[in-house]
Amino acid sequence: MSFLDNLFNKKNTNQNPAVTAILPEEIYSSAVLELKDVIAPSAIKVTPRDISLGDKIARTFFVISYPRFLTESWFAPIINLDKIFDISIYVHPIDTAQILRTFQKKVAEVQSQIHMREEKGLVRDPVLDTAYQDLEQLRDQLQQAQEKIFDVGLYFTIYGSTNDELDKIESEIKSILESKLVYVKPALFQQEQGFRSVLPFGTDELNVNSKLNSSPLSSVFPFISFDLTSDKGILYGINRHNSSLILFDRFSLENYNSVTFAKAGSGKSYFTKLEILRSLMFDIDVIVIDPEKEYEYLSEATGGRYFNISLNSEHHINPFDLPVPREDESAADVLRANIINLVGLFRIMLGGLTPEEDSVIDQAIGQTYALKDITPESDFTAVEPPLLSDFELVLAGMEGGASLVQRLEKYTKGTWAGFINRPSNVDINKKFIVFSLRDMEDELKPVAMYIVTHYIWNAIRQKLRKRILVIDEAWWMMKSEDTASFLLGLAKRCRKYYLGLCTITQDVEDFLKSPYGLPIITNSSIQVLLKQSPSSIDSVQHTFNLTDEEKYLLLESDVGEGIFFAGLKHVAIKVIASYTEDQIITSDPSQVLANRAAKKELDEERNNL
Repeated sequence: MSFLDNLFNKKNTNQNPAVTAILPEEIYSSAVLELKDVIAPSAIKVTPRDISLGDKIARTFFVISYPRFLTESWFAPIINLDKIFDISIYVHPIDTAQILRTFQKKVAEVQSQIHMREEKGLVRDPVLDTAYQDLEQLRDQLQQAQEKIFDVGLYFTIYGSTNDELDKIESEIKSILESKLVYVKPALFQQEQGFRSVLPFGTDELNVNSKLNSSPLSSVFPFISFDLTSDKGILYGINRHNSSLILFDRFSLENYNSVTFAKAGSGKSYFTKLEILRSLMFDIDVIVIDPEKEYEYLSEATGGRYFNISLNSEHHINPFDLPVPREDESAADVLRANIINLVGLFRIMLGGLTPEEDSVIDQAIGQTYALKDITPESDFTAVEPPLLSDFELVLAGMEGGASLVQRLEKYTKGTWAGFINRPSNVDINKKFIVFSLRDMEDELKPVAMYIVTHYIWNAIRQKLRKRILVIDEAWWMMKSEDTASFLLGLAKRCRKYYLGLCTITQDVEDFLKSPYGLPIITNSSIQVLLKQSPSSIDSVQHTFNLTDEEKYLLLESDVGEGIFFAGLKHVAIKVIASYTEDQIITSDPSQVLANRAAKKELDEERNNL
């Protein structure tokens, strides 16, 4: 009966029965919404195979059959499936005495069938023998209170916007379960009861149960998550879901590359320095391109080498340097590859080249090498390579080179002359090498990063060793098509040389805007997402196919918290470090100042002694 019916059926307090009084509080209460009015769907339609709940369609299934043995975590692929669905598990204990009486009858029946086959001279039936052994073993365990028997109902409801979407999810779930010999059926003509059974009311209206003892029942335990604990590798952090250790070896994956995305101050450099420190203990060489001078103290503490690349620096790299050809390559291959890379470098230095200028530059580079007797047919291993000023002289004598020389003068005679117009004097024969670009002008940073990475790449290819190359603030390299293309080429080829490329950036938008950004991500087996800013979270969610829960996890994460992807697995991570490690790798300005003061005080004490 409706509210108005109730209202008009009330007895009037007046003596006049023809008049009905409506009290003010009743009028008010009739317009008040309850919680069930808010959360209820606009309409419900029940069909034999599913239920329409407003704009969504729900379909409920139940498990009808299990295999003889249930392996540990067999249900994990379903629980971790990236779909929207609900699961209900009903566990009804059965009295052990009642089960033992049933077992006694069942054992007698199976024994009788076995004896009858023996009397008739028939061949042994493996099915009967196995059933007899299972029954006897389980009966012993029940009598010793090692096991109990339960009626177990396992139901799940899937959701979708269309029937095609539901059919696709149903097929995926069925294929996963049937591969483990677990079979399900839809609750035909019982969708309403099935839907209510899955809702958190605790009422099993379907009542489709299978008998399971304690051991297989424990394998259905739903509160599980992926773990990344292996027998070898380094400690990256703690799994925030189950507090297990995230121990992993990047060199055990199909490629050794990684990308790290995080907003400023969320702990990306801290995470990377911690990985470097622990990797060095496993005899892994590490090379870092550091744009913010964050790795200087770490290089000092570990006995590494620190090169400051700037206009006024004493460290120089000559881009015309040629690596010694390996056994599997010729001098012509090395020279050709270096000329191609130099053309890309000049394209960045000169702000782009027309097709005609590109051709002139290519010819000038070849002639510059020829002046130093470096040709595809010569042995240039002991020959001093040319400098940028030599290239300028050659270019000046070529048709169409005048404007190029004018644009090149700032690198040979102007304020930028001290940067690359010098012979190389850096030696990277150490376990830990850092190239700092902090003091380099912003306009020259893409040029410097291109030169340094190319120099490192030539050195890496000479000797096969387990190495990690860290490029911090990689968005600088994504500004230019040539540097971004070179970085992608590095990501694709470095596995052949036992190298893991570690790309780090805080400007996710700039990184992903480049056509080379997404391929670099897809060529990285390890992906680390720490705290993200609201402005970039949608791009991150789309790129990494995150659920809404994972999206909000990244927005609400604390420093050093996020999601760690390794291959097909990903877990929520919390980065942890010991006190000693923290003192070495911290980027917190207050801690850095305190460490410097302590170091200064210690040096003064040593000098006084």
